[in-house]
Amino acid sequence: MAPPLPLVALNAATIGFGGAPLFEGLTLGLGRGERACLIGRNGTGKSTLLKLLAGAIEPDGGVRFLQPGATVAYLSQDPAPPPGQSVADYVTAGLRETRGEETPARHRVEAVLARVDLAGDRELGTLSGGEGRRAALARALVGDPDVLLLDEPTNHLDLPTIEWLEEELLRFKGALLTISHDRAFLNRLSRVTLWLDRGRLHRLDKGFAHFEDWAEELRARDAGARHKLERKIVREERWLQRGVTARRRRNQGRLARLDGLRRARAEWLRQPGTAKIAATTTGGRSDLMIEAEHLEKSYPAPEGGTRCVLRDFSTRIRRGDRIGIIGPNGAGKTTLVRLLIGDLAPDAGRLRLAAGLTPLYFDQRRENLDPEATLWRTLVPGGGDSLMVHGRQRHVVAYLRDFLFDEGQARQPVKSLSGGERNRLLLARLFARPGDLIVLDEPTNDLDLETLDLLVDVLDDYAGTLILVSHDRDFLDRLATGTVALEGDGRAVEYAGGYSDYLAQRGRGPEPTPKSATPGRKAPPTRPKSAPRKLGYRDQRALDRLPGEIEALEGEIVALESRLADPGLYRRDPAAFETATRELAATRGELAAAEERWLELEARREALALARETRV
Repeated sequence: MAPPLPLVALNAATIGFGGAPLFEGLTLGLGRGERACLIGRNGTGKSTLLKLLAGAIEPDGGVRFLQPGATVAYLSQDPAPPPGQSVADYVTAGLRETRGEETPARHRVEAVLARVDLAGDRELGTLSGGEGRRAALARALVGDPDVLLLDEPTNHLDLPTIEWLEEELLRFKGALLTISHDRAFLNRLSRVTLWLDRGRLHRLDKGFAHFEDWAEELRARDAGARHKLERKIVREERWLQRGVTARRRRNQGRLARLDGLRRARAEWLRQPGTAKIAATTTGGRSDLMIEAEHLEKSYPAPEGGTRCVLRDFSTRIRRGDRIGIIGPNGAGKTTLVRLLIGDLAPDAGRLRLAAGLTPLYFDQRRENLDPEATLWRTLVPGGGDSLMVHGRQRHVVAYLRDFLFDEGQARQPVKSLSGGERNRLLLARLFARPGDLIVLDEPTNDLDLETLDLLVDVLDDYAGTLILVSHDRDFLDRLATGTVALEGDGRAVEYAGGYSDYLAQRGRGPEPTPKSATPGRKAPPTRPKSAPRKLGYRDQRALDRLPGEIEALEGEIVALESRLADPGLYRRDPAAFETATRELAATRGELAAAEERWLELEARREALALARETRV
């Protein structure tokens, strides 16, 4: 079936903002009825691509095409509605011309504002960042455009609003392109997947649910092409070593081709980095981390009286528990977290924390980051050029590289960072310290999918306790062993499992607690987990890395054996001989361990691949 005619398109687009181009010669079209998602790591140019399609910026080369009469609505990653205007007027500007139909237009504005929970008479300058984002989303949706371009639309939205947005977009008849880290959102909406990788745009005419297998096929094909390129470079370099001087003039073309091959290989190897994240505990022995009995909390209501945020809530949280907290915006999720960690006093009830418990807190509003401070000073506020990470001294720049920051950014102010970079900086500061309780308040906002996957792997291996406030359903399903839902009127109800388990249990009424379960906590579900389809992220990274490590160790062994083969070494320098002997034994041990690990991982990979083929 031929793709629909494009409503908006880019032809041979190039852009680089004065430096190396993010992409060159990129061509893309979106037709009516297409629902596409755009995937790629942070920094690859996804937001730039959306801005080009929206006409917000001009390409350095190539052209943008828009069907005559077609309208485009664009939600940026960090919308900044202008102050001095009411929310209703700002949203109304997103309507098409209505030919005097003021009542239906006003009704549409009121309806969409009700869904994003904003009062139309509020002034834009009084909105928080999240409220400003909801206003911008309302403006994009209200006019029923022909093309809808959404950059991280679920950020700062609560789960009921995300579900409403999904329904709206499923009914949308125009062309849709969205960037999102929310896997559940992408799985439900997308029918086309676009992958922006190292300046190249790949297209799959299937939804995001098929992305992982497709990306694995592309990477395998990529590795094969890279191997062929490297073999060709080896042949050309051997020719060069045989002597080109005497044939210099007539072989300049071949030298130029070799130089081109080397540049191509450098481009192949220009893989974006991967954040290196790890979390450790203090080694404390207490099993019961938090015990809360009959907690209550109320605040003065704007209209007078009081508003109850939490009523008669009791729970016991043990070491290793992973508790997800969900609820609409304003329901009191952050208040509940602050009560549970002792940062806020309850109006009634009793709280007991494990001795010496100091939570590591990830703040969704990033209020703990000084925008004027440099990244360097943020990590070492007391001065110096190093910090302790898991008991080991690390240089600031080396530690920042673990979180994908380059050396030039170390001296830049925090205010120069993007939202995703600020989140990575917060994670860098958070995970530098050991802790038995980690509290993550909306940690997934602005993270790319690969960094998010790595974060899940790290938290899954973390031996301490987690409290997670998140609207990301996939994130909760992969991590949470229990879910606390704030259901209005101060009610907080605890469910076993993640978000999907919460949905399954929500309408069934209370279930009896088995005798073996912890008081105050439902027993975890006993349904079997589905078998993994492929190696985990870190295992795959290890499998990719080990051949190079094995080759390097083999080289070290050859060098050490060569030194020890010198019959006069012991006589000249006995200490050097003994050192080389110890190093040789240690290196041989490392080689044996690396080879054993590679064989184990390769066997697991083959077994999983065979199982996947069998299931297909």
